[in-house]
Amino acid sequence: MTGKGFYEELRERGFVQQVTDEEGLKELLAQPPAVGYIGFDPTADSLHVGSLMPIMALVHMQRHGHRPIVVLGGGTAMVGDPSGKTEMRKMLSREQIEANAERIREQIGRYVDLSGDRAIVVDNYEWLGNLNYIEFLRDIGRHFSVNRMLAAEAYRIRMETGLSFLEFNYQVLQAYDFLILYRRYGCRLQMGGDDQWGNIVAGIDLIRRLEAVEAYGLTFPLITTASGQKMGKTAKGAIWLDPDKTSPYEFYQYWINVDDRDVERFLAYFTLLPMDEVRRLGSLEGERIREAKEVLAYEVTKLAHGEEEAKKARDASRAAFGGASGDVSAIPTSEIRAEELEQGVPLVELFVRSGLVKSKSEARRLIQQGGAYVNGVRQTDIDGVVTMEMVRDGELMLRAGKKRYHRVVVKGNSEE
Repeated sequence: MTGKGFYEELRERGFVQQVTDEEGLKELLAQPPAVGYIGFDPTADSLHVGSLMPIMALVHMQRHGHRPIVVLGGGTAMVGDPSGKTEMRKMLSREQIEANAERIREQIGRYVDLSGDRAIVVDNYEWLGNLNYIEFLRDIGRHFSVNRMLAAEAYRIRMETGLSFLEFNYQVLQAYDFLILYRRYGCRLQMGGDDQWGNIVAGIDLIRRLEAVEAYGLTFPLITTASGQKMGKTAKGAIWLDPDKTSPYEFYQYWINVDDRDVERFLAYFTLLPMDEVRRLGSLEGERIREAKEVLAYEVTKLAHGEEEAKKARDASRAAFGGASGDVSAIPTSEIRAEELEQGVPLVELFVRSGLVKSKSEARRLIQQGGAYVNGVRQTDIDGVVTMEMVRDGELMLRAGKKRYHRVVVKGNSEE
């Protein structure tokens, strides 16, 4: 890419919360390719949208001619990072961690070109799994001050609820990762969320002590929405990058329904649109902000799931919300047999079966509050029954509130 450099791109898009030595980092990045890394501990079988900022930072790094390293924390996942946590992580088996790591590698590969020498993917279990404990304490552990570690915010918070000795080792292991990556690949930059600041600085200090080389750290802001919620959390749970956990349509809906105040910021963070276009879209007001939200949802979904799925989700959303005819196949769908509807299915039961509500009591509250719709018609009777007479074009479109849809396809009696 030409024009502004990698650091300037991150700064303009709002990625930079803290940096250890801004001028030194700029000098490092002035001569591509610089090597930098971000770690992802495979503690689940999918990343969620809270991981998108670090992923997008790697995308920008690669687009500016630098070489990103993706560290899959197969070793550190066996310990658990106490940063930002109020309690100890659940311990996972080595087999589960390996399976999770492979899924996460695939997800990151949708964003970052992992082929050839364009990027490096490593699992830190490779060097952490067989460490000699006594030698490690003597050679590495002696460089760490317990007093300084306990002063770190992550450890201070956990001291209130109980910090295990296992977790206390995490900072030392992450610092060692940085040292190994420097020795193997010349990596001199580590990036991560702002809760990783203490761990990153510890790695920089270790490299300085053992190699007499200056390394650098950069942290991203910990994102909350304009309403103060944690990024990617909804009433239904986390928004995952795995399409089997969060369908492309549901993923699209999350983005198109963000708070108006978040649109410009999220366009800068989570899309590759030029900043001039980001600012133009962010300046739209009133009804036109829907245009900006549609661009946001489409662009983010395209990066996560591909252009075809993004188009299907957009078409389905337009059909459901705009009243226009269109392909609604991307909307979450279930089936019901015609014979059931001929006998009549309680409205409350149908909403529970659709997954729009979790319980019959929640369904009753939804109906009483005027938020339950079948084919666009508000349902007000908690004892109401859904019948074949309500079916339109072989299906029922259920809606909970203003934004959540579920499509029920009616199957004929003769079908198996």
